[in-house]
Amino acid sequence: MRKSLWGVLLMLWAGILAAGCGTDSQPAAGLPVSKESEEIVIGLMPDTDSLPFIIAQEKGFFRDRGAKVRLVPFKSAIDRDAALQSGNLDGAVSDLLAAIFAKSGGFDVKVTSATDGTYCLLAGPGEAAVDVAALAGKEVAVSKNTIIEYVTDQILSANHMGENSIKKIVIPQIPTRLELLQQGKLTAATLPEPLASVAVHNGCRYLVGPNDLNIRPGIMLFTQKAVATKRESLRAVYQAYNEAVRYLKETPRSKYIDLAVEKSGFPPAAKESLTLPDYHEAQLPEERDVVACMAWLKEKHLVEATYTYRDIVAEGCLP
Repeated sequence: MRKSLWGVLLMLWAGILAAGCGTDSQPAAGLPVSKESEEIVIGLMPDTDSLPFIIAQEKGFFRDRGAKVRLVPFKSAIDRDAALQSGNLDGAVSDLLAAIFAKSGGFDVKVTSATDGTYCLLAGPGEAAVDVAALAGKEVAVSKNTIIEYVTDQILSANHMGENSIKKIVIPQIPTRLELLQQGKLTAATLPEPLASVAVHNGCRYLVGPNDLNIRPGIMLFTQKAVATKRESLRAVYQAYNEAVRYLKETPRSKYIDLAVEKSGFPPAAKESLTLPDYHEAQLPEERDVVACMAWLKEKHLVEATYTYRDIVAEGCLP
């Protein structure tokens, strides 16, 4: 009798969890969620992906939607991922490769939306190369087995070049890569925004700029636990995120750039040089981007399992 009752309770609980992200439970647009005590803790990186979250916090958009959000800044993706796995974060600004690596390592996270961060290939101040093809046989600085190397390989492929057509120099630390490029000690390097804009401001040149790539590997992810238990709050977070995106589109740059540089941890030079992406309201990543990242990881034997789009992405958690 006790086993039978326990089985019934388990089935009921599973049904509640499965329905949690369904459209029937979605709160009416514009209304605050009912569980204001459910704090959502989000890890941010010093990049342009994080800016809409910062605007939403500073302008009170989270509060207006009834979402209690705490933003935690990180300078290192390693520290961010450690905080996620230790349970100190509900979610984080991240990328598709990191999400797949986490799942492969037994830590279940779900991608809930794409973000708009951009990555650029730049030539140093004294480099004569005028396009990607001119880098054949030359040194390009990357970080190994990361989103930076993935983007670099995608750039090469788009220019009908194999990854061995250049000499990859591994420099994991992004600030070090930026400094060496600016000093003319590197031929070229791949950098994320806003550091790419800073490099250009200091004499480097875009070979592939922020609007030249038709890929969006940047994402927002949350732990499976957060997706299962805090879905209403996540929808409120995304309603505020969308409001922040509209604010960034409609507001003169001069009204928010000081706040953006201060709160995002951008270098001071970013105030003059930063090129912001064309932010989109929250939407799921394209399946082709997930498939391309998965194929790259498998080709390099960095993961054993093959994950589908539905394995990685959680649908139904956007407003």
